Amino acid sequence: MQTRLQQLKENALALLKQVGEGQELQDLRVKYLGKKGELTEILRGMGGLSAEERPKIGQLVNEVRQVIEEAILSKQQEFEARVLEAKLNKQTIDVTLPGRPVPTGTMHPLSRIIEELEDIFIGLGYEVAEGPEVELDHFNFEMLNLPKGHPARDMQDSFYITEELLLRTHTSPVQARTMLKKEGKTPLKIICPGKVYRRDDDDATHSHQFTQIEGLVVGKDISMSDLKGTLLTFAKQMFGEDQQIRLRPSFFPFTEPSVEVDIQCVICHGEGCRICKQTGWIEILGAGMVHPRVLEMAGYNPQEVSGFAFGMGVERIAMLKYGIEDIRNFYTNDVRFLRQFNRS
Repeated sequence: MQTRLQQLKENALALLKQVGEGQELQDLRVKYLGKKGELTEILRGMGGLSAEERPKIGQLVNEVRQVIEEAILSKQQEFEARVLEAKLNKQTIDVTLPGRPVPTGTMHPLSRIIEELEDIFIGLGYEVAEGPEVELDHFNFEMLNLPKGHPARDMQDSFYITEELLLRTHTSPVQARTMLKKEGKTPLKIICPGKVYRRDDDDATHSHQFTQIEGLVVGKDISMSDLKGTLLTFAKQMFGEDQQIRLRPSFFPFTEPSVEVDIQCVICHGEGCRICKQTGWIEILGAGMVHPRVLEMAGYNPQEVSGFAFGMGVERIAMLKYGIEDIRNFYTNDVRFLRQFNRS
């Protein structure tokens, strides 16, 4: 049996040297290592061996199998290397040819404006605060001096899920939550960017979903002049150093006094045009001094501290800054529109 195995190994190695292509190599593998191959046949005949011979012959069979397998693998690698070399010799690469351009995306204009706004206010010492878009009525209205029955809580104006749960109509609930977390501590300076939802008919200037950034400052001796200086700084950094602002009296339940804030028309620079209706000014945001009742509900003593708040629509800022006339362009995902804002 040992002589037969030795002869089998020598024959297999000799045939391997003569193999010229892949199919011949596969045939030789089957001939010696297959289920009906010569090594398998020897293994099946080991039942007639004595108990002493069986382990020795089994070990020898395994050794012969390993030698043949390694020789076949080496031959296969030799064939593969030969095929690769022939392919490389046949194919050439012209490294002077221009590469295929890979299309890349660009930052959305709303994301760019949010990033610019955050940079401006972080530079003024503000922190960015966030909160849930599905909000409790308590934080969305009641904590902001909007008790049940107030006209601003009209069911036709808000997306209610239950009587006490709705899609937030502004990012002001983030301010209320943050003030509660501060537990009456000052100073507090935050901006709150995020999506908000209101029932509205979508057209060139309105959308049922849009983006807001609101700001809040609470501390000692905060005055209306601080609010005006902050908003003037924002306007100059966003729209140019020659920009001016104008404050007009208004009303918001959560601020007192309240103002509407205008900037000089970015189209005519104050001379008057159809965009600003010949006034030279364009409304950009609402603001005011935080209502004492709002401070009190949030755990602050309105006799000791004061604050101001402001809120602006990101879409409106983007439309004025980039000259966009239809708010729906922000949501149609038209790459021709988005490519205009590629920073590269």
